[in-house]
Amino acid sequence: MQDQVRIVAPDKSPPTRTSWLNKLKTGLRKTGISIATVFTGTQIDDALFEDLEAALLMADTGVKATEHLLQDLKRRVKENKLTEPGAVKGLLVESLAQLLTPLQQPLVIGRFKPTVIMVAGVNGAGKTTSIGKLTRHLAASHATVLLAAADTFRAAAREQLGVWADRNAVDIISQEGGDPAAVAFDAVSAGKSRGRDVVLVDTAGRLPTQLHLMEELKKIKRVVQKTGLSDPTSSDSLPPHEILLVIDGNTGQNALAQVKAFDDALGLTGLIVTKLDGTAKGGMLAAIAHERPIPVYFIGVGEQLEDLETFNAREFAQALLT
Repeated sequence: MQDQVRIVAPDKSPPTRTSWLNKLKTGLRKTGISIATVFTGTQIDDALFEDLEAALLMADTGVKATEHLLQDLKRRVKENKLTEPGAVKGLLVESLAQLLTPLQQPLVIGRFKPTVIMVAGVNGAGKTTSIGKLTRHLAASHATVLLAAADTFRAAAREQLGVWADRNAVDIISQEGGDPAAVAFDAVSAGKSRGRDVVLVDTAGRLPTQLHLMEELKKIKRVVQKTGLSDPTSSDSLPPHEILLVIDGNTGQNALAQVKAFDDALGLTGLIVTKLDGTAKGGMLAAIAHERPIPVYFIGVGEQLEDLETFNAREFAQALLT
């Protein structure tokens, strides 16, 4: 029997959310300042839009998303009959928020038990740390979690995940060496037998160009699928139910390339964007929204547990441009 569906977005008090939004605004300041200087002139003319185009490209918004935003902004300026450059920034916030809105979707669990979540990403993106933070969010949503240390290449990866398991007081399935897919299979089987709500599968960090490692990711997915259908009437019930990619917010346009490569290989269902504190490339989310609009479940602005939060399109646009 399926459990009650739950959205992984623990209620936050207004002061707590405001504090986190202030961190986000501070983290995106490098990007925001470079764009905001465009609106300090005395008139709205072609030079303003040319400077804005350059600023958006420098922020790694990408050519296609930049063209989209500029066309939409010019339309909004004309419709509102604006004459002051300072007022144009507010319209850019609206345009960016609208572009990002399709990314604003919650992570939902409870349709299947366990909900199997496979997490991928390149080395250094913050994948294992994000899994630890996600475990905290799941616990705050009253979900029981089992971790799978399917990154068997690095002992340090297993140890790091073990630390997060201890910190969050959850079980972990791991082994030295061996087949990552086998670890994932054992973890999903254990999650079923122990009645866990969620099984989080950590995979080895890799670059999309490492084809043999990408093939291993596909193998993990295939093997996890063999744990069986949760609902024989629906192919959607085939695990893994979520395939998340963790991307580093500082990698800019390279992040878009990663999203495309991992999505083509695995069929991504969601993103976690980390390290947005101090980035000058905050426009990369606009590029993703325009070219590969995969939901962004969480964004991170620091190393603390509370520094990973749900993504809100308007909040992000306001933090970036105000």
